[in-house]
Amino acid sequence: MGKLYVVGFGPGGYEHMTAKCIDVINHADIITGYTTYVEMLKEFFPDKNYLATPMMQEVKRCRMAVEEAMKDQTVAMVSSGDSGIYGMAGIIYQVAEEMNADIEIETVPGVTAASAAASVLGAPLMHDFAVISLSDLMTPLDLIMKRVDCAGQGDMIVCLYNPKSKKRTGYVEQAAEILMKYRKPETPVGIVRHAGRKEESKQITTLAELKNAEIDMFSVVLIGNSQTYVSKGRMITPRGYALK
Repeated sequence: MGKLYVVGFGPGGYEHMTAKCIDVINHADIITGYTTYVEMLKEFFPDKNYLATPMMQEVKRCRMAVEEAMKDQTVAMVSSGDSGIYGMAGIIYQVAEEMNADIEIETVPGVTAASAAASVLGAPLMHDFAVISLSDLMTPLDLIMKRVDCAGQGDMIVCLYNPKSKKRTGYVEQAAEILMKYRKPETPVGIVRHAGRKEESKQITTLAELKNAEIDMFSVVLIGNSQTYVSKGRMITPRGYALK
């Protein structure tokens, strides 16, 4: 019986890959994934066999991976971050069921963008938080903003994935306006671009000034709650422990 691993390899650097991720990739017969992710892995695993598809071909990619596993091969379907958080795990299970594939599937977790970005900023996720994608390709915009509103009502730290693209230029500002109904304009906001990669950069701003920040699809935006503060260039949310 073939085996299909759905692997999250973290931000992209070898040092952020789990031991399980590295072991699975080393022993896989074929590595499948989005073209950009495959190119990242070739630097560390140059001798592997790769099959890749470009953006917007997720279902095709998953069918290809399942087909290879059905040939009694060991296949690793790779995603950056965590494969179960906006990754390929859910689609793989759906496609395998649709194809009535008699294969074994295992999800391998990885460091997701929220925790990678948080580590760069300091300690902003030390209390309850919500991760919300601003991509409306599969979720209506009004539902996305309803989730932002609910997170604001609950005073949750908000981590925004896919915050801005060439077409989606105003969604971050819209989310900020919603959150300012519930928290102060000077609430700290951290923006990390290419978290955990060679091109990594960060900036700390405020909720009111978020509209002026440089943000793109490679960015993760972390919006603090009512307790978050900035000290010595670090963004910190208290956990609630009494310090003695």
